[in-house]
Amino acid sequence: MTSIDLTAGRALFEEGTDFTVGLEEEFALLDPATLDLSPRYEELSAAARQGELADSVAGELISSEIEIRSGRGTDIDDAIGRQNGYRRALFALADRHGLALGATGTHPWADYRDQPIIDTEHYHRVEDGLRWVAWRNNTFSMHVHVGIRGADRAVRVCDRLRPVLPLLLAISANSPFLDGRDSGLASMRSQTFTKSFPRCGIPDAFGDWARYAEYIDFLVRTRSIVEYTQVWWSVRPHLSFGTVEVRICDVQGTAEESDALARLIVAAVAQAAHDVDEGRGGSESALPGRLLEENMWRAIRYGLDGDLLELGTGEEYPASTAVQRLLSWTEPARQALGIDVRLPDRNGTQRQRFRLEQGARLEEVYAAEVTATRDSYAQAGMSQEVTR
Repeated sequence: MTSIDLTAGRALFEEGTDFTVGLEEEFALLDPATLDLSPRYEELSAAARQGELADSVAGELISSEIEIRSGRGTDIDDAIGRQNGYRRALFALADRHGLALGATGTHPWADYRDQPIIDTEHYHRVEDGLRWVAWRNNTFSMHVHVGIRGADRAVRVCDRLRPVLPLLLAISANSPFLDGRDSGLASMRSQTFTKSFPRCGIPDAFGDWARYAEYIDFLVRTRSIVEYTQVWWSVRPHLSFGTVEVRICDVQGTAEESDALARLIVAAVAQAAHDVDEGRGGSESALPGRLLEENMWRAIRYGLDGDLLELGTGEEYPASTAVQRLLSWTEPARQALGIDVRLPDRNGTQRQRFRLEQGARLEEVYAAEVTATRDSYAQAGMSQEVTR
């Protein structure tokens, strides 16, 4: 028996509202003394559901991870305002339970073999279906949902965003370390998750809802999936919310980075919708996956420190200009929605690797990130230094 209702999903989009926003952020649960992963999701979740976080926390595969959700905001400012309150409450709750929270795309040294899967029907299904692929996926990301009215339009917005995804990944890269060493990659999370899970990464262009629904129906008929969330693409129409969900980014180390990245993503989705409405961007929407994969790999490997490709010409350009390129493209949407985007000069990977190259130990680098995360997301009252 499946839980996929394509008819209801289409109706939700047809009745939807443009540019509502929902935010989701995944945090690592940590022992504050050692900064090792601490599998205490069930305990923290049970406590959260007794108060203001009752509808705002969720599990994400392993017991050493917790997700915080803004719920539906009328716009990006409303969503960020909601998320700020929930973040503060979550950090305060974690502190009361003797836990710290981390916000890098991977944990630098945790052994995935020691991380239990949370006890839910959904994640037991994921574990049973994927085995090692699920066990190895100890990763932390952020997702942004943007409301789009019209089912065909939502599919075309996803199509238009396909070449934008590698740029967003390069900007958000925040996971250079795994298994106690520098991986040499900018986003080890993407390599672990996107390159291992089925139905993941940049999807094909579908063009309209009918062709999209035909593919989802094929997955159901062939017993490839029984839940829509088993389609793990980096951008997808979300059947339960009537949103375009962008899932390409590493979780961000500070609230300022996360909020700025969310604003940029909302602007990109809105600009994609404007392009679709005005008949622009058709050639970019139809770019073959084999070309998009070249930029995807460059973003995973180098982040903002390498070069990306103009896929129409094959010319290289510095990935460090990705923010400016997206700001230029999204200027009409940002002006229409009043979105201001201010990202730091360095992303999380660059910041962590710089500290490592300056002689800090890996443990010290991560401790500095955990401190910055707590001081940023939790704000006042959580400023004591983290050491290891």
